[in-house]
Amino acid sequence: MANYVFSFRVPSDYRPDAGTPAQWRAWFGELGSALVDVGNAVTGYASLGEVGGSGSRMVGYSVVSADDMDSALALAKDCPALRVGGGVEVGPAMEVAGS
Repeated sequence: MANYVFSFRVPSDYRPDAGTPAQWRAWFGELGSALVDVGNAVTGYASLGEVGGSGSRMVGYSVVSADDMDSALALAKDCPALRVGGGVEVGPAMEVAGS
């Protein structure tokens, strides 16, 4: 098993509604023991360089454990960000010696 980082992105004009927190809690619950670190929401946004284009912004991240990239993508497929026209960037977390 390896750890994968999920970076959540939404359209730049997205505004959450009253049901948004419940949707995220339910999805995190569905991840079960695969959820290594629920991560954090990102409340502000600025960028340097090219980071996903000007049409979207990062709203948070989490870390999951999965057998491989395909398994990690399968865990991400029901992410609430996808329901609002956003996306999930998925990448393996590299272990760094001494950290």
